[in-house]
Amino acid sequence: MTTQTFETTRRQFIAGLGATSALTLGGCAAIPRPEGIATAQAIGAERLLEVVGYNLLAHEPERATGLGVDTGQYAHLRGKLEDQSPAGQEAYADTLRQDLERVRAFPREGLGSENLTNLEVVESAYELALDGFALPYGDTPVGNWRTAPYVVIQNVGEYLALPRFMQSSHNVENGDDADAYIERMEQMPSVFDGELARIRAARGMGVVPPAFLLDKAIGQMEQTIASAGKGELFADDLRAKLNAKGMPESHANRALTLETGPIAEALQRQLAELRAERAVASDAPGISARPRGEEFYTWALRSSTTTTLTPDEVHNQGLEELDALHARMDPILRDIGYTSGSVGERMQELGNDPRYKFAEGDPGREEIMEFIWDRVNWIKAQMPRAFNTLVDPNMEVKRIPPAEEVGAPGAYGGAGSKDGSIPGRFWINLRDTDLHRKYDLADLTYHETIPGHVWEGEYSNRLPLIRSILAFNPFSEGWALYGEQLADELGAYDEFTVGRLGYLQSLAFRACRMVVDTGLHAKGWSRERAVQFFVERNGSKRGEVESEVDRYCSWPGQATGYKLGHSRIVDQRSRAERELGSRYDFKAFNDAVVLGGNVPMDVLERNVERYIASASA
Repeated sequence: MTTQTFETTRRQFIAGLGATSALTLGGCAAIPRPEGIATAQAIGAERLLEVVGYNLLAHEPERATGLGVDTGQYAHLRGKLEDQSPAGQEAYADTLRQDLERVRAFPREGLGSENLTNLEVVESAYELALDGFALPYGDTPVGNWRTAPYVVIQNVGEYLALPRFMQSSHNVENGDDADAYIERMEQMPSVFDGELARIRAARGMGVVPPAFLLDKAIGQMEQTIASAGKGELFADDLRAKLNAKGMPESHANRALTLETGPIAEALQRQLAELRAERAVASDAPGISARPRGEEFYTWALRSSTTTTLTPDEVHNQGLEELDALHARMDPILRDIGYTSGSVGERMQELGNDPRYKFAEGDPGREEIMEFIWDRVNWIKAQMPRAFNTLVDPNMEVKRIPPAEEVGAPGAYGGAGSKDGSIPGRFWINLRDTDLHRKYDLADLTYHETIPGHVWEGEYSNRLPLIRSILAFNPFSEGWALYGEQLADELGAYDEFTVGRLGYLQSLAFRACRMVVDTGLHAKGWSRERAVQFFVERNGSKRGEVESEVDRYCSWPGQATGYKLGHSRIVDQRSRAERELGSRYDFKAFNDAVVLGGNVPMDVLERNVERYIASASA
């Protein structure tokens, strides 16, 4: 098959969106298209999807900035923030209900597979989200991965999200951008107070986070407030951006007044509430220990897996997959001289081997960054061997801000904006270089960058707007794990066998997550039991998994989607190989999955069915 590349630039694509966005739904059939390119029915579906996408972004304008679509008639979104109040969240749910009905009512006859998939994806995402909004507490993801019962905690809340967003995504190229920056800052006190109303209401229902999470959140909030008191969250950032463009600093002075005054005061009100919660908190880690916790977890597990698997089914699958992966690790460990003890015990020994540790402090941080870029450059060169349709990601590697590191995972990553103005990013936790090893950092790099999150996001960014917005946890994370597998299949560890142990331990780590998450939230496990399961069964580093387990406590269900999604993708590949025989093509299968975009698991299956039918013809 001939290798393809995307010839239309992302900026041209956005310009095209802007050209159609002024049209009304009633006039969609009249949009001029060359005969044979699209039917009136397809044009109507495309127009509906575009309107639905911008309706969503009206409630989450930060995502419009992140995607690079807050331009033209949507430029007003650049100065807006999401309404975090109870009323704002109910208005969001109302929009979802209305648009779900419009999508359901749209006739399917005559539509091609792409538009059918697009409509199915919106239906699935909105149904899941509305079930979440119907719960009496929590922060509901819409096309997102975070199932958060606690609106403000160690890794959830605008006190963390807004500084990161404004610093990394709100570019300042001109006076209008600077005005929008200030407009957003002016809204921040009401945003924080909106969250405050929701966490107070939750406490009134008896929904209080675990004490150990509140201890982290309180420390981080205190650090955020201290930074705000010095103007280091927003004012310093805006001043640097203004200086870079040779613009006057008057906006920065206004920003300083806002940050050290009403913004810091609103954060103090949140801190007071967190301390009130801490006074009545328990150490019970699972959501099942909270009012309506079982109901919340049932929804969270469905949202996180896009399946109806029960906690027991997820738990048992995790145990089975863990045993199978350890069976693959055992002979490698024996070959390199680790012959005594369980796989977990031997992996702990390997983790203590100084040959695979990075230096301490800043020298080690620099070493880690060099290591990551070496692996990025290698894997990028291998992509023509794995895909027919290629992209060239614009990306960067950044340290997670120190104020967030204590509550953050070891790393995370994602695509940039649709227009290319904001790069894809690999965020790496460098609070302690001992979090990473030379035998597992390569695999982490492939997961977060290429062929993982950044690579997949480049394809999703070329889909209709709503498809770039909506993401599904098992596909997002399952694809990133599949990206790790592709790196291994392309030879990443042929001359570094111990690196394959890092890859297999990564998969085993995700199988552990299925066990631990369900253990915490459905089986009454303690935090210590969850940590020890990782350390003893998988040889994980305690410092790494303590933060991991805390994350599962604040995002019930989310951790289960990784390995489950990976296994579903691999199962579909085996099915394609089996049914196509000699007509199966490795690169064509990978294209079929990634070009289908981020989808729930049932839609993934239908996309592969269409690939098999096409390859069989």
